[in-house]
Amino acid sequence: MCGIVGAVAERNIVPILIEGLRRLEYRGYDSAGLAVLDDTQQLARRRTVGKVKMLEEALGKEPVAGKLGIAHTRWATHGVPSERNAHPHVSHDGLAIVHNGIIENHEELRDELTRAGYRFTSETDTEVIAHRIHFHLAKLGELFKAVRATVAELEGAYALAVVSTAAPDRVILAREGCPVVIGLGVGENFIASDVAALLPVTRRFIFMEEGDVAEVTRDAVRILDREGKAADRPAHESELSADAAEKGQFRHFMLKEIHEQPRAVADTLQERVANGRLLDAAFGPTAGEIFRRTEHVHIVACGTSFHAGAVARYFIEQICKLPCSVEIASEYRYRNPVVLRNSLFVTISQSGETADTLAALRLARQAGYLATLAVCNQPESSLVRESELVMLTRAGPEIGVASTKAFTTQLTALSMLVVALAKYHGADAERERGLVARLVEIPGLIEKTLTLDPVIHKLAERFADKQHALFLGRGALHPIAMEGALKLKEISYIHAEAYPAGELKHGPLALVDAGMPVITVAPNNDLLEKLKSNLMEVRARGGELIVFADPEAGFEPSDGVTVIQMPKHVSYFQAPAVYTVPLQLLSYHVAILKGTDVDQPRNLAKSVTVE
Repeated sequence: MCGIVGAVAERNIVPILIEGLRRLEYRGYDSAGLAVLDDTQQLARRRTVGKVKMLEEALGKEPVAGKLGIAHTRWATHGVPSERNAHPHVSHDGLAIVHNGIIENHEELRDELTRAGYRFTSETDTEVIAHRIHFHLAKLGELFKAVRATVAELEGAYALAVVSTAAPDRVILAREGCPVVIGLGVGENFIASDVAALLPVTRRFIFMEEGDVAEVTRDAVRILDREGKAADRPAHESELSADAAEKGQFRHFMLKEIHEQPRAVADTLQERVANGRLLDAAFGPTAGEIFRRTEHVHIVACGTSFHAGAVARYFIEQICKLPCSVEIASEYRYRNPVVLRNSLFVTISQSGETADTLAALRLARQAGYLATLAVCNQPESSLVRESELVMLTRAGPEIGVASTKAFTTQLTALSMLVVALAKYHGADAERERGLVARLVEIPGLIEKTLTLDPVIHKLAERFADKQHALFLGRGALHPIAMEGALKLKEISYIHAEAYPAGELKHGPLALVDAGMPVITVAPNNDLLEKLKSNLMEVRARGGELIVFADPEAGFEPSDGVTVIQMPKHVSYFQAPAVYTVPLQLLSYHVAILKGTDVDQPRNLAKSVTVE
């Protein structure tokens, strides 16, 4: 959600800070700011409400320059979006801090600091941290020690970056529950909450661990762990390119990412399937033995990733004959689940830093599961580093807040998990070859589906004045209907719900009338006739039907029924990844017609790193 960038160098770092913030815009935010130590070693700060562009304009009117500083984009948690609540926050004009996360004991700390004479100018928990560090700095005389003393008192999640006129050659960092990385340069070093922010200036990164506090100067990095011992964190070379997060020929990142799905799915399959076989070692060297012992699968995720897990449940139970449960991470972490014998715990996250999913993983590691497996798009993320088995989705950077290619690559990775489990639970070599063959065909099927873009563009015109929509699906396509409803809500702000089609007569049918379009995904599978009966109920109530259907499914367009023909011969194993694509395109074109911010919808963030 919030973004952090910082640098210490022998050049003016303000352009680096601004470019870093620009590269973090996809996370979602409501204000931006920076603080640098200028040539007189005084702290200069600029803050604005709105986009990074507004901050750039403010700097054009009142320029600042410096060789050490920090910057931030904020997504409001404590206090409304405003300049006084924007980061960086300062204490006594000589210490500045940026902060991602939530401090749960900020009120008691605020009361204590108020009694000590500190005055607060914001509603944020972050200003509490700034004053608390200043409080300890006055006693300890060293910024690094003051930060360590402060974080020992904090309860909650945070990534902190601190600069001070008392230590004009260094940035101090701390991590607990929120990601922060150190970028290594030559005679200069950088810090950020995401490697994408720093790709124009470095490819080498150190990833801080939970409880670490670091001191970063131009020429050195010092890290102490939670116990205060020196920590040797290795440097990693990022495989991402500096231009991986550009729109290219597309109007929006979301549209670009929709069209990147054939390549993203193919990349996810590459080197993992060969000669009709799945290489289960792609999940990790111990994967084969773990899959052999697995008797139950427990999937935990949030949002779009939860929908991917819900699809996987159908196939794990149908193909592998293993019981599978799927639940939302924020619910899992606050109950006491019964862990069945030899249960494989699977987490799914695009960013690998989703707070609720990470917390669920950490609880699961103490709960007696057979093993943990992460399905994730970020190789350097906390979720990946803390899981025993990993399947990386290879979607590349996804900038649009509404997930598209991350979702289809998650479906692909989970389909490979299905094949891997099936090898040890009843599927013979011929069955494996058939499943792998269907997987390899998915990129081509998505490519064909993308040719429907002009048809869906025209269809979207019928949604411009709608306030509500209903999405229907059956079996493994019900989660796809859920994902379609979520996409429409996220970026067009039209209220949408999704139901299993068989549930219509148990309540949702009361909402159906001529003013509510009903969108249905209808592959040619063994639930098709049941689905047709459900859709007849909609037409009988005057509802407008839009059906994305297999050409051989037997749907005919008529008054009140629009049929969009999908590619032929899409199997039940391929259908979720293929049939989600037109729903993505529909939500995109509706949002364009309504004039909303497609890539950065209101109130939402790309990576939800707080509870």
